[in-house]
Amino acid sequence: MRRAFLAATALVALALTTSPAHASSGSGSWPGGWEPAPTPPYDMPAGARCDVPVHTEPVVDEVVQRVLDRRADGTPSRVAYRGDLVVRVTDTDTGSFHDADVSGSAVVDYHADGSQKWYVVGPVLAGVGENAGNLARGLYVLDGVYTMDISATGYKTVHLVHGSADDLCARIG
Repeated sequence: MRRAFLAATALVALALTTSPAHASSGSGSWPGGWEPAPTPPYDMPAGARCDVPVHTEPVVDEVVQRVLDRRADGTPSRVAYRGDLVVRVTDTDTGSFHDADVSGSAVVDYHADGSQKWYVVGPVLAGVGENAGNLARGLYVLDGVYTMDISATGYKTVHLVHGSADDLCARIG
């Protein structure tokens, strides 16, 4: 368990502090090839993640990304993300909301088959549909050190090395 913790932490730290070996540096307007990675707002009907209809929208979004590696065709295969992100999660029936700080750092491997592997330190927002992950249906702030596998069909498997999963549906419902 400790070895997995150290490996995940080292991978994210290395990706966030070194220059990419095979990536373009982007437009050149951001130091080190970092570019904005805005988080779009989205709506989910009742039952998709929470029992109530939900709207999410960033209220602080300073997330940047850096492509660390590309496939031969130029598509990104490994991308690092970091930056402040606070997302307002709102029950659209009642107006009840919770502002979730999801300012974690991650390195994401994007596989050719559409699957992904996330290496994360700190909080991120993750939604899980009914029977679509090893967590129950919900909208979570996952915090700590962990990996997340997302299959090509969207099934999410979270491996918490050290951390927590806070279900935001309970906070707004």
